Amino acid sequence: MTSAEIITIGTEILLGEIVDTNTRYIARNLRSLGVDLYRTITIGDNTDRIASAIHNSMERADIVITTGGLGPTVDDPTREAVAKAAGVELEFREELWGQVVETIGRYGRKPSENQKRQAYVPQGSIAVRNPVGTAPCFIVETARNAVISLPGVPNEMEYILHESIIPYLQKRFKLNEVIKVRVLHCAGLGEGMIDEKIADLEMFSNPTVGLAAHTGVVDIRIAAKAGSESEANAMIDSVEAQVRERLGDVVFGVDEDKLEEVVLDLVARKGLTLKAVESGLGGLLARKIPNTVSFPDLSPAALMDKLRAARAESGTNIALGVAVYIDERAAEMAMITERGEKTHRINYGGPPRSLPRWAMNLALNWLRTTLQELN
Repeated sequence: MTSAEIITIGTEILLGEIVDTNTRYIARNLRSLGVDLYRTITIGDNTDRIASAIHNSMERADIVITTGGLGPTVDDPTREAVAKAAGVELEFREELWGQVVETIGRYGRKPSENQKRQAYVPQGSIAVRNPVGTAPCFIVETARNAVISLPGVPNEMEYILHESIIPYLQKRFKLNEVIKVRVLHCAGLGEGMIDEKIADLEMFSNPTVGLAAHTGVVDIRIAAKAGSESEANAMIDSVEAQVRERLGDVVFGVDEDKLEEVVLDLVARKGLTLKAVESGLGGLLARKIPNTVSFPDLSPAALMDKLRAARAESGTNIALGVAVYIDERAAEMAMITERGEKTHRINYGGPPRSLPRWAMNLALNWLRTTLQELN
């Protein structure tokens, strides 16, 4: 069973200056190849620490992929770190220097002397051309491992991954399996209650089933490894059917589905119109639901008054209101439909900053279940 680890390199990531999107992208591609990802890690621009992380990963995993640190400056230490981890020296490759000169020449410039650093790679490594950037990549092979160093610039990394690295991995490790993942989105039950209903499914080894709690939403991840995509999908279908049988309408979507989109689609399919009022959410609901009006500091009674007025003025069928009270750790929800008016107060025990999103998701799910009951 082929395994991998990913190491992202860059102090700017550790400082929170940029967001690491490379790990997620690589992880998804490894998954599609049937490779088990053991762990991911981010290391700052320090040669010794990077070398130590690479060495440790080589002891655990077959494939080690690094991103970042291949630029021409002294704080781009990946080449030195990989060489140190592999126990070899760096060597200058004239053909790589020619690639750097050619790439920079396209912009009508001449390379600076320090850019020669990019033509140095670990001794004996496989050079990988970078036709979309100035930093050549490389692969260091051992009897077990492939240590693959890619640029940190996402569009460069993605191009090289597909053009060169995936074909290399398929050939080197004879990858003939796929891993498929499907995520079911749930609302209306907490993580603990969902766990009680599907605990036996979470004990499966293939497919695997896991839970991830978000703010007012719980995801159920089903992952299957098989010899083909159709076989993996069939395995997932079987488990998904069991989950839906036990949870019913608690499951509101799959994969890229979002709660607000499911609600809006339901409103449209029933031929209805929707108006919303929010207070204390900082525009959160307005960014999700069109035709939302924001007010500051509405009491529960004032929320309902505003909701009645907004519905009457707009002539909509349904009106949804949400007001958050941070100091009280509570939220008030109100709804007006053809069946009349309803209110619902909820108390919250989590972090205060998460209360608006939690209240919004609970209100949207309340609207979803109400719509399902309407003719």
